[in-house]
Amino acid sequence: MPTRALPAADAVSSPAAVASRSIEVAQRALRIEAAAVAALVDRVDAGFVRAVELILGCAGRVIVCGIGKSGHVGRKIAATLASTGTPAYFVHAAEANHGDLGMVTRDDVMIAISNSGESDELLSIVPLVKRRGARLIAMTGNPASTLGRKADAHLDAAVAEEACPLNLAPTASTTAALALGDALAVALLDARGFSEADFASSHPAGSLGRRLLTHVGDVMRPAAEVPAAPPATRLSEAVLAMSRGGLGLIAVVADGRVVGIFTDGDLRRAFERGIDLRQETLASVMTPQPRHIGAGRLAVEAVEMMERYRINALLVVDDEQRLCGALNMHDLFRAKVI
Repeated sequence: MPTRALPAADAVSSPAAVASRSIEVAQRALRIEAAAVAALVDRVDAGFVRAVELILGCAGRVIVCGIGKSGHVGRKIAATLASTGTPAYFVHAAEANHGDLGMVTRDDVMIAISNSGESDELLSIVPLVKRRGARLIAMTGNPASTLGRKADAHLDAAVAEEACPLNLAPTASTTAALALGDALAVALLDARGFSEADFASSHPAGSLGRRLLTHVGDVMRPAAEVPAAPPATRLSEAVLAMSRGGLGLIAVVADGRVVGIFTDGDLRRAFERGIDLRQETLASVMTPQPRHIGAGRLAVEAVEMMERYRINALLVVDDEQRLCGALNMHDLFRAKVI
């Protein structure tokens, strides 16, 4: 049901009246836009399925085209498609009429967006798109429009009314088009079996990309910067080396292989037992067979291991237990993995 139009605001109103009306107008707009999106559910039909099939069978790219507010929506839809496994880009309808149509090939699919379905700039390029052999998907608010009738598949984004109190500014219609574009992108993502790792590869600078693409070897301190000493090393010497290293640990190495670790926590426990730093050796206070990780593992796995075992640092070793490096929570914070 259409939402009741609001009466016009008085030219001069008190602050309280302005605040009250602002809330009323905003709530009305949100109700209209929510209803517009909800109404799309029953219109996900054979036309939507056909659009998915056309894009899945596309050997080229998806070109999203529009003008005005529909053009802004089209840019976002193209970006969402591209980041979820469907190569896509946006072409402005006016620019397409002045040379950019040369980007379109017979292997492509064009998504043309127009609420009325009668935008001259779009209708003028439809014959040329068809002549090139590309397929056309129309997203309009009127299936019977010229654009809707000429398309190979139609996506119905019609709305009962705009959220604009004047029922003029594209508001609910652009929200509906945007939501329908998201639905299309998600359906394609699912059909392609697009994974978190695939998403991360398109978003290397994002938090998910860092979590799924950053490896231990990318953030660890190399072996040359990790304090290391044999088991027979005096504890006093080991503590000095550990302090210089700045990692809060020293690797205990015998015959080129890691056999233990001594950390700040081990040092505190040694003091509690009254151990003489000048007499004891690393062998008597180290933690043997310490937790470790490989350089090729994901940094997020190192985070999970540290949290599971309640430790703040890990040695990095190869398959033969040779020291490759080390990392602690601070290294992972700096890499923004955490």
